[in-house]
Amino acid sequence: MTETYQGWKVDFANPVGATALQSPDSVQWRVFKNPIALGIGGVAAVLMEFADPRIRSGVWDHSTYKADPIGRSMRTGIAAMVGCYGPADAARQVIAGVNRMHVRVKGTTPGGEAYKAMDTELLDWVAATAAYGFVTAYDRFVAPLSDADKARYFSDGATVGRLYGARVIPASAAEFMAMMEKLSPRFEPHPINTEFLDIIQSGKAAPGTPKFLHRALGRAAVSILPPLVRQKLALGPQYDLKLSDRIALQLVGRIAERRPDLSSPACQSSARIGLPADFLYRSPAVQKRLLARLQPVEPVALASAA
Repeated sequence: MTETYQGWKVDFANPVGATALQSPDSVQWRVFKNPIALGIGGVAAVLMEFADPRIRSGVWDHSTYKADPIGRSMRTGIAAMVGCYGPADAARQVIAGVNRMHVRVKGTTPGGEAYKAMDTELLDWVAATAAYGFVTAYDRFVAPLSDADKARYFSDGATVGRLYGARVIPASAAEFMAMMEKLSPRFEPHPINTEFLDIIQSGKAAPGTPKFLHRALGRAAVSILPPLVRQKLALGPQYDLKLSDRIALQLVGRIAERRPDLSSPACQSSARIGLPADFLYRSPAVQKRLLARLQPVEPVALASAA
């Protein structure tokens, strides 16, 4: 499977034997294979990022988001997949390309505050919101994660976060909350946030999916926001998660957890490093045995690339 991001073509199936920035036994590999976790977590991450006017202005004024919000969101999703599953060299190229674009992003918020996309405080928050969003969505709507697995998810994610320029990376949900508290005086409501949710709930991102699932996904994303963020964004009761929303999303999430899509980055990347394509859909005990028997095609280390 080949995906294109900002001109870079990334083949998740090749070169054979090439490892990724994250190892196949990482919590990232488990979480990123599930489209429900990615959808809910990705929308929540964007809402948390847009809470800060510097990030909101940078995205709104310096990207294609206004003209093509769905395409922009999909490209961001591809970049996340590349960082998790893609061959390490290709992932570094994509991340370096993103960083080069971000160097040019600077301006002034409507409130008169200067910003630069490469400010480390902003990079830290963007990396942190993605980590919190994805791991929380998986835990709540797909399968519960232990505290140890959540901590490992945050810790392992530091590899990719630092390549994007982040310096302070939360090692736990508690550290994420502390970072949020520090930034929260800057958070504010804005029409862009509700416009973004309207787009998500409209179903335009995936026309073949029942519209009620899109509405449920938007409310689910709001439901996993820390209460302080939701309050600051003024996302009222119209975004409350209904019981029917939760049941539908959990059902779809759990079905996706059991049914491998052999054309997906998760399956293609498993095969690339010498594992069965459905490796991530097997039991933990079977996965452990398969990893123990794994023989790299070339002298390529299985461990995550630094």
